[in-house]
Amino acid sequence: MSAVTSQTNNEILVVGFTDSKILDSQRIEQVGRELQEMIPQAIHKKMLLVFRGVSFMSSAMITKLVMLNKGCKAQGVNLKFCEVSPNVMEVFKITKLNKLFDIQDNEEKAMASFDKKGWFG
Repeated sequence: MSAVTSQTNNEILVVGFTDSKILDSQRIEQVGRELQEMIPQAIHKKMLLVFRGVSFMSSAMITKLVMLNKGCKAQGVNLKFCEVSPNVMEVFKITKLNKLFDIQDNEEKAMASFDKKGWFG
C-alpha cells in the first residue's frame, strides 16, 4: 500500500499521508522514498504536503521532511505544509523547524499562499 497520495489541483501537487501515525522504520523509509519521487511530479514547481489525519510521527520521519525540503529547494520546487496537528506542530517548534518549513493553517490558505508575491501579496 502506498504511504502517500497525490493529486494536482490548480497547478499545485497536493500530497497527503495514508497513515495517522508514522512511527515504523520501514514505513518511514517508504514515505521518504515516495515523497522524494513526488518532487519531479511537481511540474509547476509547487508542492503542498497536507498533514490531515497525521497525529504522530517519529524523529526519523522529521529527518525525511528535512530531506524533502532540501530536494525541493534543489529542484526549485516551492514546498508548503498545512493542517499540521498540534502534536506534530509542537515537535516542529521544539526543533525550530517551524522556521524552516512554510506551514499554513489549512489547505485553502496554503493554496492561496502560492500566489502571493512579496510581503503584501
